[in-house]
Amino acid sequence: MRRRNFLAGAGTLAVAAGVGYAWSGDRGPKINEISGMPRLTMPPLLDTIETGKLELVALPGRTDFLGKEVTPTIGFNQPYLGPTIRMRNGPLAANVRNELDWQVSVHWHGLMVPGEHDGGPHLPISPGKQWQPDMEIRQAPATAFYHTHIHERTAVDVYAGLAGALQITDGRDDERGLPSNYGVDDLTLVLQDRRFDSQGRMTYDLSMMDVMHGFTGDTMLVNGQVGAAAAVPKGVVRLRFVNGSNARIYSLFADAGRPLHLIATDGGFLPAPVALEILRLAPGERAEVLVDLSDGRPVTLMSGGDPNEGAIGMVGRVRGIIDQIMDRSFVVLPLAVDDRLSPRITEMPRDLGGKLPKLNGSVGNTRRFSLDMGMGGGMMGTGMMGGLAINGRAFDMQRIDLEVRRGAVERWIVGSSMLAHPFHIHGAVFQVVRENGRDPRPENRGWKDTVLVENETELLVRFNHTASRETPYMYHCHILEHEDGGMMGQFTVG
Repeated sequence: MRRRNFLAGAGTLAVAAGVGYAWSGDRGPKINEISGMPRLTMPPLLDTIETGKLELVALPGRTDFLGKEVTPTIGFNQPYLGPTIRMRNGPLAANVRNELDWQVSVHWHGLMVPGEHDGGPHLPISPGKQWQPDMEIRQAPATAFYHTHIHERTAVDVYAGLAGALQITDGRDDERGLPSNYGVDDLTLVLQDRRFDSQGRMTYDLSMMDVMHGFTGDTMLVNGQVGAAAAVPKGVVRLRFVNGSNARIYSLFADAGRPLHLIATDGGFLPAPVALEILRLAPGERAEVLVDLSDGRPVTLMSGGDPNEGAIGMVGRVRGIIDQIMDRSFVVLPLAVDDRLSPRITEMPRDLGGKLPKLNGSVGNTRRFSLDMGMGGGMMGTGMMGGLAINGRAFDMQRIDLEVRRGAVERWIVGSSMLAHPFHIHGAVFQVVRENGRDPRPENRGWKDTVLVENETELLVRFNHTASRETPYMYHCHILEHEDGGMMGQFTVG
């Protein structure tokens, strides 16, 4: 039952509706097929380094994804998704306007800023209004994420397009020997899965199963594009992955056994590249990898099946057996060498200058969190019963769940049942200490703000920024339907 062709249907993901590939002995399209595919484009680059100013507008739009009928969409500064925002440490004056007919916000997912600038559900921007936080950026270089975060609207509005990528830079990538030419050898890749109807319109119709598992699609999008291929130089290429899906967990790998060299996690660079066969990436997580295309051969990025998908996810522990007899993998993005592009980097760097977290010194409180999926209690904005909660309590905008001391390091032990849940903490970075009693996976050994919890994960969390009762930080499952359904709490830091 090992499949070489991927069909839109149960348990598999199509590259594009109506697009088929003739498969060779390896796992990706042939070079002549890649050459006939649309070329992947990058989100527009909004560079704030010189000005220290950032202008975003939440807009309505219309997007043709499949060459059929258009879909009503929303985005920042464009019809769908938003620009890649580049920034460096120092002052940043942001101006965010809302030209939609409902409230939005902008949560800077991965930026370490105070609660009053964090952009969570307590900082809505009403229609026709604007939000102007004067921020101070002080953190290591990293790839981050931004998206709307209005309670009970996060899932539907992110799905419709209110999200984008962030880059914090220190201007020293040449010293590290890293690709840094935006859109040429340094690619920003926002990964999403979406559903489409027979007319080619993107759909978001929640069933009870979608509420419980999170909404997953049958068509792969990269930077809002379907069925595209990336053209890259004949050398080392940097891929900045942002999992912008509502619920899908990716297990990324390259065909023909080519390694992915991990160089950065959520919070920044590792000390040196780490060669991986598989990179797991849950919603809200980011990772940077290097791929060596010096031999000129095309590479196809693939993903294994989502461990939460269908009945496999609900029983949880048998999915590994199922994956041994059924190939649920699918194409994420083909990469082909374009000889017209001059390679800048031709060998792997050795020293990235990053440091692994070491927070084992003075640890304060130990707290336990249970990510609960009971069948009763809790209502989503859709009116569907979800029973989603943390420690038995569904999210309440009026309730502060925790009070944390600024400068503290706390031990958080997070447990899940039935499904794997990506756990995100606003305004803090953490060290993953143990996963199910074992050392963390390689992609979880750097600084993190989001981690996939299967059974039990132990974290050491550092709180360096303040958040008041009026604008608290959130902690929540980053399956967006779970977050909207009540699997979220909030805390102050003072």
